[in-house]
Amino acid sequence: MKKMILSLCAGAFLACGSAFAMRTPVEFFNNGIKIAGMLYIPDDYMGDKKLSGIVVCHPAGGVKEQTSGRYSEELSKKGFATLTFDAARQGESEGEPRGLEDPFQRAEDIRSAVTYLATRDFVDEEKIGILGICAAGSYVSYAAQTDLRMKAIATVSAVDPAGELLEDPEIRKSLLEQTGKIRNLEMKNGGTTFWSHVNPGTPAEANAYPERSMFRESYYYYVDGIGKHPNSTGWGVMKYDMLAHFKPFEHMDWISPRPLLMIVGTEADTARWSENAIKSAGKNAELFRIKGASHMDMYYKDNYVAQAVEKLADFFTKNLDGK
Repeated sequence: MKKMILSLCAGAFLACGSAFAMRTPVEFFNNGIKIAGMLYIPDDYMGDKKLSGIVVCHPAGGVKEQTSGRYSEELSKKGFATLTFDAARQGESEGEPRGLEDPFQRAEDIRSAVTYLATRDFVDEEKIGILGICAAGSYVSYAAQTDLRMKAIATVSAVDPAGELLEDPEIRKSLLEQTGKIRNLEMKNGGTTFWSHVNPGTPAEANAYPERSMFRESYYYYVDGIGKHPNSTGWGVMKYDMLAHFKPFEHMDWISPRPLLMIVGTEADTARWSENAIKSAGKNAELFRIKGASHMDMYYKDNYVAQAVEKLADFFTKNLDGK
């Protein structure tokens, strides 16, 4: 069994102190679209038991090589089989138009990832957890409400993208009017995509937002910073008329009695989404605050990520492994 796992993972090692994780690229399908993923397995796994599994989902416009890969690696070192993947139409996954951030498609991607991980021979299908970062925190919350295979649900810096962008009535009206015009323009130009990215594109645009806000810091992560990656669009491309119908936290009570953990930074301007979601999620829901962290700090800053990983590992160990 150990030999089989080593072959599966192609012998790729990721070091952190004395702990290692093995990783291998994988592929699976969601409604005919090929999804590119990365599977992580603890280096000391001997094949003597089935592992608990965790699917880790990247932020809007992100890719598996960024923060979701970081969390997948770290949680695998804690003893879990973890899987992260590029959403359909993003990163190395297939699908058109490129970069589109479709929350309903993302929910289906997540369900397909759970199916893939749960059906590996070395994973216990009754012990599957789910983790979503940023907008994926809303996607996994939405998917988990009706997918009971997800036995433990966690988020980091969760955001409702529809609420964040369309909450103000005047802004919503303007964006919806713009959306209709773009749809007409696409048809007139033979299907060419004209949808704009949400992320600030210049330092001036970024600095117009408050210091340490998600939108300001996203520029210095995705566009000109440590998170920059050629496969990442950084917050993706939005079709606002479709996005407006996404209500990810409407039925948080459906997750109960399964456990829910939502992690936020005390300095995150997006913390309100988790705070409000927790209120209707039932007695098994916990809000965990990490002092001093902003929204984007939770993506990559070692001291904050380490605190989040320790909390997540305890949460998944307790609720998947019963320890």
